[in-house]
Amino acid sequence: MAMWDRIKDQAKGLQQQAQGARGGAGHGHAGAGSGGHGRPGGGSKAQLVSALKSQLSSLKTELKSGAYRDASMAMCALVAAADGNVDPAERQHVESLILNNDVLQNFPSEQLRQRFNKHVDQMSFNFQQGKAEALQEIGKAAKKPAEARAVVQTGFVVAGADGYIAPAEEQVLREACQVLGLPAQEFGL
Repeated sequence: MAMWDRIKDQAKGLQQQAQGARGGAGHGHAGAGSGGHGRPGGGSKAQLVSALKSQLSSLKTELKSGAYRDASMAMCALVAAADGNVDPAERQHVESLILNNDVLQNFPSEQLRQRFNKHVDQMSFNFQQGKAEALQEIGKAAKKPAEARAVVQTGFVVAGADGYIAPAEEQVLREACQVLGLPAQEFGL
C-alpha cells in the first residue's frame, strides 16, 4: 500500500503544479477555444499524463486481471468516442496506443482489440446506450481501488496522447471516476 500512497502523492503534487500554472483557476477547461492564450496549464496536463503513464508502468506486474483489461478497453473506447463520434483514423490511432501501451501488453492484443472495438461499435450505433454500457463495464473495476485508479490513468494516457485533453474527454474521465467511486480531483479534473 505504501507504493500506491507514494504514487498518489506524486499525482497530487503534479495536480497542485497544474493548478498553480493556471493561476488556481477551477477545472482544466481553459484550453478549449480560448484563442490567443492557448492552453494555460497544458504543459502541466502533459506532465500529469506523463506521470500517470510512469505510475501505470510501475504497476504493470499487478495489473493482470480480466476486470482491469475489460474496464480499460471500455475506458479507451469512451475516451475515443467522447465527442459522440469516432472516425476510422481516430479509432486506428487509439487502437495503436492500446497495442503499444506497456501495461496493456500483459494481455493478448486480439483480446484488447476485440473489447475496444465492441465498445466503439456500440457507441457508434447508439452513443448513449453504448456509453452507459461502457461505464457499467468500467464500474466493475471499483472492487479493487488500485485497478480502478489504473483504469482512469489508462484513460488519461490515451486522452493526453496528442498533448491535449479535450473538454469532452475530461467529462468522460470525470464520469468514470464517479462510477469507480474515485474523487475526480485526485486526477486534476
